[in-house]
Amino acid sequence: MRRCCVWWAGSITKATHDQWGLARRCQLAHLQNLEAGIRTIEHRLSLPVGQMGTKRAPGGYRSRGEWHAKSRRLRVLQDRLAAARADREAGIVHVVRGGKRLARTRHHLDEAGLTEAAWRRGWEAQRWFCQADGESGKRYGNETIRVSPGGEVSIKLPAPLTRLANAPHGRYVLASRVTFAHRGAEWADRVAANRAIAYRIRYDTSRDRWYLTASWQIPPTPALPIEAALAHGVVGVDMNADLPHARLRSRGGTPTAAWRLDRHGNPTGSPRRFFYDLTGAAQHRDAQVRHALTRLLHWARTCGVKAIAVEDLDFAAEKTREKHGRRKRFRRLISGMPTGKLRARLASMADATGIAVIAVDPAYTSRWGAQHWQKPLTSTTTRHEAAAVAIGRRAQGHPIRRRTTPPPHDRSDAVGHRTVQARPGVPGREEPRPRIPGPRTRSVPPGRGANAGNQNAQHRPGRSAEHETWQQDSLPLSP
Repeated sequence: MRRCCVWWAGSITKATHDQWGLARRCQLAHLQNLEAGIRTIEHRLSLPVGQMGTKRAPGGYRSRGEWHAKSRRLRVLQDRLAAARADREAGIVHVVRGGKRLARTRHHLDEAGLTEAAWRRGWEAQRWFCQADGESGKRYGNETIRVSPGGEVSIKLPAPLTRLANAPHGRYVLASRVTFAHRGAEWADRVAANRAIAYRIRYDTSRDRWYLTASWQIPPTPALPIEAALAHGVVGVDMNADLPHARLRSRGGTPTAAWRLDRHGNPTGSPRRFFYDLTGAAQHRDAQVRHALTRLLHWARTCGVKAIAVEDLDFAAEKTREKHGRRKRFRRLISGMPTGKLRARLASMADATGIAVIAVDPAYTSRWGAQHWQKPLTSTTTRHEAAAVAIGRRAQGHPIRRRTTPPPHDRSDAVGHRTVQARPGVPGREEPRPRIPGPRTRSVPPGRGANAGNQNAQHRPGRSAEHETWQQDSLPLSP
């Protein structure tokens, strides 16, 4: 019985340690957010009132009144930063067992539509927990909470509660049996092999039901070489949230555009859209994201590809009011793009299906996709579907931009077409057009001939990503 008490004490200790570790990570994110806001405000306060901003940094404040209000907010943020740093250095975290939202609901029962008794019932249920980590070699993979292949649940009681046991060896067998609809075959295999399985028992007050959750650690999948991942093509995915609200309601939510590309970077077939609705409760939003990604992965497996390309976007530090000020519409737009959640879930779900996830540089994918791929494809191709093509080509190492067709000198086909996709090994595919000697029927403006094939001079300063020998390994994006 002493050993059983150690198991229960270890379960409580582990749950507390996990809660403390999560609070420490959230505390660090809060510190970084405060520091970013303070830097932005200090920069804008140092500029003259009314000075215009640039694409890289915001400008000064519009009026003296706004400048004064932001200077006062700077002092507030500095005080919050000092207090948060002091707590972190002292190892102090602020944790509410049961959740901060539920604790605050106690003071707004009328708005939540709850009585004090109903709130107390949910509060106590959220603070209850009964969980136990598994151990390989033990019967059915867990000695404390044991679930047989037939679904019988038994709990090893601690020493003070052995008088309540209804089974030998101080165990209490529950009257109900459990089944696992999701990954039930994997669970049965682990139970039959006595491999470690962790269980958690919780109570749902809204449904008046008890639930048992099983979890186990999946061994890491070996990294797939980039050449093998791209051997059968790639699916480019563009995640966005900027359609008009009326169209969102009519089409069923926010779209994720995807297009399949062959190994040479040419889009094949028709694009696909996977809609998800980010309104409602957190559980509803998570389910919508999970269902959209499930449909995406199933379609990718049907196409026979082994890789999905997404943009390496993260708006965690880009949606603060200190940076964008009164641009509330733009802040709502980028806040509605769940890039971090989509990437984390896509990486974890793709790992189970054997599909690699390739994160690419998001620079100019929407602009170049619309400029070079929206018109040459179909008349109904949208900007985001063209961006999906650009993302896929960047993951394959192909240039996004297409060359324009030269003017023909006659009506025959002798001049050929420069829009045909060339293989990466073809020499001179990124060089300027050759200078044709002799008289020309059409004049070339000064300075245009030298930069006819120089994409760096045409589009963006510095060396573009398409001119490099660029590869991106498949990486799990979840932390």
